[in-house]
Amino acid sequence: MPCVQSLVADFNSLSTIYQYLIGAVCFVVLSVALNVIKQLPPFKSRNSPPLVFHVFPFIGSTISYGMDPYKFMFDNRSKYGDVFTFILLGRRMTVALGPKGNDLILNGKLSQVSAEEAYTHLTTPVFGKDVVYDVPNSVLMEQKKFVKFGLSAENLRMYVDMIADETLKFLNRDNAFSAYQNKDPNGGDFHCFQTMSEITILTASRTLQGKEVRDGLDKSFADMYHDLDGGFTPLNFMFPNLPLPSYKRRDIAQQKMSDFYGDIVRRRRAEGSVDYDMIASLMECKYKDGRALNDREIAHIMIALLMAGQHTSSATSSWALFHLGDKPDVVEALYQEQVEKFGREDGTLNPLTLEEMRECPILNSVIKETLRLHPPIHSIMRKVISDIPVPQSLSAPSEKDSYVIPQGNFVIACPGVSAVDPLIWNDAQEFAPSRWTTQSQEQELAEKDDKGETVDYGFGAISKGTSSPYQPFGAGRHRCIGEQFAYLQLSTIIATFIREMTLETKGGVPPQDYTSMIVLPQPGSRLHYKRRT
Repeated sequence: MPCVQSLVADFNSLSTIYQYLIGAVCFVVLSVALNVIKQLPPFKSRNSPPLVFHVFPFIGSTISYGMDPYKFMFDNRSKYGDVFTFILLGRRMTVALGPKGNDLILNGKLSQVSAEEAYTHLTTPVFGKDVVYDVPNSVLMEQKKFVKFGLSAENLRMYVDMIADETLKFLNRDNAFSAYQNKDPNGGDFHCFQTMSEITILTASRTLQGKEVRDGLDKSFADMYHDLDGGFTPLNFMFPNLPLPSYKRRDIAQQKMSDFYGDIVRRRRAEGSVDYDMIASLMECKYKDGRALNDREIAHIMIALLMAGQHTSSATSSWALFHLGDKPDVVEALYQEQVEKFGREDGTLNPLTLEEMRECPILNSVIKETLRLHPPIHSIMRKVISDIPVPQSLSAPSEKDSYVIPQGNFVIACPGVSAVDPLIWNDAQEFAPSRWTTQSQEQELAEKDDKGETVDYGFGAISKGTSSPYQPFGAGRHRCIGEQFAYLQLSTIIATFIREMTLETKGGVPPQDYTSMIVLPQPGSRLHYKRRT
């Protein structure tokens, strides 16, 4: 007791700031100790998926997951199996890996999982109210149907010339391509992702977004887009209501962007103008109850299309060009395919067309292989709204051995894991477009489900696709409806680059950067080019 009394006296003699500091240290040590004890075998729940061991409560596995999600997934699959839970800033995230795991989550029942509850706090402040995840699922399915209606075959055919024209104009005026413009035999280099971002927004605005948007791509629009894009980050996903300047700029930009699109719709209604873009298509759409889309709904759907398509297409086209720069033989094969399909007797090439590009197997396989190695989104999340029973081993399910994923958890599907799983793919980490042009067992496996069962979730029949190891556009009711436009846009941009220049990476394909919502090349990565003679 004297020792205790002496310690108390010594503590009381310290200044207040040191007392608080010691108290904080003791609290952290006690919290860590209790957290570790709870993870010891006697205290583990046998009915819950195994929990990834972590020292610090709340922080959990945030750092290791955030640095490299794919390494995190593969490492923990080897320790815990296909189903496990980890802590992400206080949230319990249950992972289900492999094709069966993708099917469990992406084809989950509406009574068990909710995409709306997982994402609305991220998307609604950016896209706006009354669209996407700010509406009941049935309404979202109708809105997806409206967008799909706007992506008609007739419109897609017209878009090819527009995209090729915008890409060529960019090459002929941007400073990064001065060596191309001056026919410098030494070539030059360009910031690949920045360039692809600019070309993507130019081509999307010329086609889907409409003439007024393309004409309005000035500095003010760029500033609005930049501020709005600043609200589409992992920080916004985890902490949606922080009092930060970037959040305020996001909200101001969203209102301005909403007004910008709303003004276009009102002018068109007043003038009775006829166009062939997405705005025109949405203006003609009606819900099942007969109500037409109002101006704000159209504006917010257009913002959603702009933001979602911009990120994914910019990333994918960047990765494709980097891999091509690392494979000069594939670049040459692509060029010879263009000559074969579009060549004229005088040595020039005919304009690109939708139908003929679809018959370019090398071009299509390059895009497929890029999406296999670099699906834009590494983790697809849902919130669990009622308990989900799941076999302990998804690869060999047994009714006797099962877990229960409890209500309140989040679940994660990671299609990118099955897309590079060495148990499924030969040379899984290699960029090998030829795997898609030669009939192979892995190709048959990847395409089997997409050629099988079709489901109509409310926006037209689509391949179910949830059991395939290859899901770059997602699967199930939330599968991306912009898949056809994405392929068209990517094909046209890549083909135009290949027609005009050769590509070369100076330091190989850059590593993946996971700091944003989309998997991007390492910041600052550049690509060398030479104009074709």
